[in-house]
Amino acid sequence: MKLAMPVKIVPTLALLGLAVWLGTSEHFYKSALLSIFFGVTLASVVLIHFRVRPSWQDAVFVVGGAIVFTAIDFGLLHFRPSLAGIVSFLGISSLAILGLRTIWSQGAEQEQMALAFVPALLFVTSDWGSTILLGWTGRANPNTLDLYLFSFDSSLRVQIAFLMGQAYALWPWFKGAGTFFYIGLPLVIGLVYAGQLLRDRRRAVSAMIAFLITGPVGVIFYNLLPAVGPIHVFLGQFPWKPIPTEQVTRLLVEPIAVAGLRNCMPSLHMSWVLLAWWYSRGLSVWERGIAMAFVVFTIFATMGTGEHYLIDLIVAFPFVVFLQGLCAISLRWNDRRRATAVVYGLLLTLGWIGALRFTLKIFWISPVLPWACCILTVASAVFVQRSLDAAAATDVRDTASRGTVPATIS
Repeated sequence: MKLAMPVKIVPTLALLGLAVWLGTSEHFYKSALLSIFFGVTLASVVLIHFRVRPSWQDAVFVVGGAIVFTAIDFGLLHFRPSLAGIVSFLGISSLAILGLRTIWSQGAEQEQMALAFVPALLFVTSDWGSTILLGWTGRANPNTLDLYLFSFDSSLRVQIAFLMGQAYALWPWFKGAGTFFYIGLPLVIGLVYAGQLLRDRRRAVSAMIAFLITGPVGVIFYNLLPAVGPIHVFLGQFPWKPIPTEQVTRLLVEPIAVAGLRNCMPSLHMSWVLLAWWYSRGLSVWERGIAMAFVVFTIFATMGTGEHYLIDLIVAFPFVVFLQGLCAISLRWNDRRRATAVVYGLLLTLGWIGALRFTLKIFWISPVLPWACCILTVASAVFVQRSLDAAAATDVRDTASRGTVPATIS
């Protein structure tokens, strides 16, 4: 797409102005750049940038921009220095360079740059806006249903979240590794998206949509079963003093007023790394290995930090299948395997929420029942997801052999 010079100049000036404002705004610096999560999200922009367009020239521009922001903010404006801030300056500079490349390049390169810049920008803005949605959820749900989730976990006769918390407390290296992967979530999202963008653009677009809608859709489910995690409920008793199982059987399960973000059910951290793992199919061994490492250590970290119960992670599996079905843009809506993924994922996610809220006592009949339900949920989710993946791969091969573009994305 060839743009006229005035059309290029206006967005260029707007983009540079936005970058300067973000990089020198005290309000933005305090509210966003000092957050390590937001800093890592901006760092993922750098990863996408140089995975898609490895360039020494761009590297000089990005580092130069970060140096300028550092000098202005720390030297002239006297902002409190932080590593997260410096990393964020790199991300802002990288985002600006990607935007400029999108504006001033042409043809296939412009399309490639746009597919790198727009998702990177959306990833950053969605992360910044997530706190607003979580704030609304907290105000709408002054009480939480943590005791319901705790009761289910206890019905397994093994309080895995407490055991994981104890492992975190005993082994600092284990906690350090888990914290790195927990905070580094945006990096694996950027890695997988950039890898698929170079390999299969349609799959990359599907992945991008899924990554972006996970947060807003997840917040809807947060309101159906609001919970904050065992560390916020049991405070100093977590992880060393779990309530004995025989006492949990007599526990009065009711809503309780607890401070904290209502962000447990289902675990979106687990959902995002599952998406990264499943969308990494077809990428290199090292990319797949990194994605799997994030899955494993996220399981440890979500419970080890006391922010989630085991059941939060289990329900993430059908929830992700539901999201992938929604985002399988290479398949028609009436495709059997796409429809199955959407219906299966949504109904099983809602089914778990309903069972945890209204039929909790059933799981206490025998520990075999909750364990069987957990195993069946994970196994069936993997089966349905693989069927969906196979359908999408078959459609891509058929389309390539015909030399046509599917109607759903034409």
